[in-house]
Amino acid sequence: MDRFLSNSVNNIDAKGRVSVPAAFRQILAQRGFKELYAMQSLGSPAIDVGGMDLLQRYEQRLEAEDPFSEAYADMSLFTYGDGAFLKFDQEGRITVNDFVRAHTGITDKVTFVGRNTFFQLWEPAQFEAHRTEARARLLAMRGSASASKAAPE
Repeated sequence: MDRFLSNSVNNIDAKGRVSVPAAFRQILAQRGFKELYAMQSLGSPAIDVGGMDLLQRYEQRLEAEDPFSEAYADMSLFTYGDGAFLKFDQEGRITVNDFVRAHTGITDKVTFVGRNTFFQLWEPAQFEAHRTEARARLLAMRGSASASKAAPE
């Protein structure tokens, strides 16, 4: 298994630490990540978390832009200004710091959500609402695709 799959809710301890799910820790270990890159998700109240490959993907996209353009400035701010490194301790925990809490609203529990090559940190109720909305959008797409196939030409 080399993808971040599924989701789970874990409690934050009194020191602000939360255990990364075991399946996610296995992937991180396979990839040799000791430090995690985290950035505020652009379209949702979540934190995107991965290794240096996540940061490198954004940097490759930045390289395609004119360094004097507004797009470059915006992307640079998003990649670096809305990003931070999270320490991954020996017990497989990360600290839920102010950077994470301010963007997500996380208080005492974290939902870890697999997103293939990275994972996200969500406040549990916000994740459930987002998941419900995403399912509704997918069902609507499915319905419109079926309707267009059934329509006579």
